[in-house]
Amino acid sequence: MHNLAIALHKKGFQVTGSDDMIFEPSASRLARYGILPALMGWHDELITPDLDAVILGRHALLDNPELIRAQELGLKIYSYPEYIYEQTKDKLRVVIGGSHGKTTITSMILHVLNFHGKDFDYLVGAQLEGFDTMVKVTDSAPVIIIEGDEYLASPIDRRPKFHLYHANIAVISGVAWDHVNVFPTFENYLEQFRIFIKTILPGGKLIYCDTDKELRNIVEANKSEINKTGYEIPSHSVKGGITYLLPENLPLKVFGDHNLMNLSAAKLVCKEIGINEEDFNKAITTFKGAAKRLELLNSENDTSVYKDFAHSPSKLKATIEAVKSQFEERKLVACIELHTFSSLNKNFLLQYADTMIQADNSIVYIDEKTFQQKKIMPFTEIDVQTAFNNDRLTFFDNANTLEQYLRNLDFKHTNLLLMSSGNFGGMDLVKLARELNN
Repeated sequence: MHNLAIALHKKGFQVTGSDDMIFEPSASRLARYGILPALMGWHDELITPDLDAVILGRHALLDNPELIRAQELGLKIYSYPEYIYEQTKDKLRVVIGGSHGKTTITSMILHVLNFHGKDFDYLVGAQLEGFDTMVKVTDSAPVIIIEGDEYLASPIDRRPKFHLYHANIAVISGVAWDHVNVFPTFENYLEQFRIFIKTILPGGKLIYCDTDKELRNIVEANKSEINKTGYEIPSHSVKGGITYLLPENLPLKVFGDHNLMNLSAAKLVCKEIGINEEDFNKAITTFKGAAKRLELLNSENDTSVYKDFAHSPSKLKATIEAVKSQFEERKLVACIELHTFSSLNKNFLLQYADTMIQADNSIVYIDEKTFQQKKIMPFTEIDVQTAFNNDRLTFFDNANTLEQYLRNLDFKHTNLLLMSSGNFGGMDLVKLARELNN
């Protein structure tokens, strides 16, 4: 939301906003542009009839006094995705959807376009090197690249966000059940992707992962008047811890089958918007990845420490496989923090079976405070080992104990992979990465 506020401010709009608390780096960024609220909290007297529109954040509550006041005044209330569409309905809209890889595919496309000096707008879910903000909306750019989340648009609009963008070009990277608090069955989750395909404008393009059986079935059953193109992992080789694209033998700064699959999707999108293969390849060799996506924290001798956003079963499995296959000669210590609603659902936890099987040392961490905050009966180590189908797995619910355990391990010829969409109980991961084995 703060990125959108800045983008609209840059466009010349008068922008105000509110929140109960604003953290860094959002606060500093808003202050830099003079749009940081003077007071925290909700002040319904600031909602007046002269406002052109109210954009409602996904986490606002239905009894929010500012929302209630806006409804009483009959003001136009947009969800985030609705307003993005309103601002971009005359542009070519590229929407990247899927259960995994959305941020990376979007980031790859943005990197290539930026590398070649193209004019474009964007909405992406991670901070990227070379980009000040995660949202850009202008009058001049002919195209916008949108990371299309399947989560709900707002408290008063229960549609998935990616249904509201009406793509000209769409990508679906794959489907793997997630967000069980909203989509209680896998079939219900799959239906959201069927609907997404139907929202692609007639004559539009769908680019999809052809190796995903469930997705392929959905695409083949669809009768929309759109063009459909599947993609697979491109030819490549791995030598000395570096992945090369074949046949040109181009060295990449990213690795793993999932990233190579993401690269195939990005290349097809770029082709649709005027970037030929030679220009794409030239740019993609300089792509370092998005923040928290296999982000290298430290590398010394024969030990590398990576941080990754992986939290769902499919992302966890793909990330472990990527690091293990890239460094076959090294052992792997893989540690995941579970803290999302889905991952703390005891029935959904069974979806994690065999996801960490390739790790030499598997660790699951759940902050004991998370159980208390969500009012959930704490899991035992046996619960977690049973769900993951891994009796060698170690379970921690205290960050200090986990950190001490990691510091006592021997990391000779061993990599460490730290995965979470949270913060490991406030653990300083960069400091840990630098001090291992010291």
